[in-house]
Amino acid sequence: MRAAERRGMDPVLLDSLPPLSRLALSYAPAAARADWLTLLALDARLAGVVRQAREPVLAQIRLAWWRERLEQDPADRPRGEPLLARLAEWPDGGRGLEPLVDGWEALLEEPPLSQSAVERFAAGRAGAVVALASRLGADVGGLDETSRRWALADLACHLGAHEERAVVQAMLRAVPATVAGDRALRPLLVLERVTCRAAIKSSADALTSPMALLVAMRAGLLGR
Repeated sequence: MRAAERRGMDPVLLDSLPPLSRLALSYAPAAARADWLTLLALDARLAGVVRQAREPVLAQIRLAWWRERLEQDPADRPRGEPLLARLAEWPDGGRGLEPLVDGWEALLEEPPLSQSAVERFAAGRAGAVVALASRLGADVGGLDETSRRWALADLACHLGAHEERAVVQAMLRAVPATVAGDRALRPLLVLERVTCRAAIKSSADALTSPMALLVAMRAGLLGR
């Protein structure tokens, strides 16, 4: 049995994460790691739906499927989907993560992205992190701002249009930098610190640079 499986870390879900998410996950306390994996895997799955969609309508259909599954009684959900199986262990079967689906769906509007759509995306990610914090019994001080900064910075790093990126960067600057201090939420701080640095540089490559690793280590180990 692989080490990840022994720790309750589904290797299939782990492999589905982008490099930065896997790095952030490594700084979660052992007791919180499996739940962080569930959240980040769902986020990655929804991101793939939106970013790989050729037609917005098809992406909306796939996102609606996830929304319906989260609203459904876990006993009635399809079998064989590892992510749904993990969500069944959450309160209300993970229904508290539904804002994440709404957030990603907001990005499907006709370009250029409006500030309202970007705000809905940031609110959706923040809402999902709040649901995770509630499940972990974590202190939510600074949680909303840190979550929104992660969402905005990550989006800015992946936007191709300069005008859209400039709007998101301006929104990012308007959100005060705080620290979600609870140790169980340390992966969020890693994500926020690394993506904000990359957003300032307007470079997705900065998400995986050697300096990004140093920034992640400082956030993950020292909480700053």
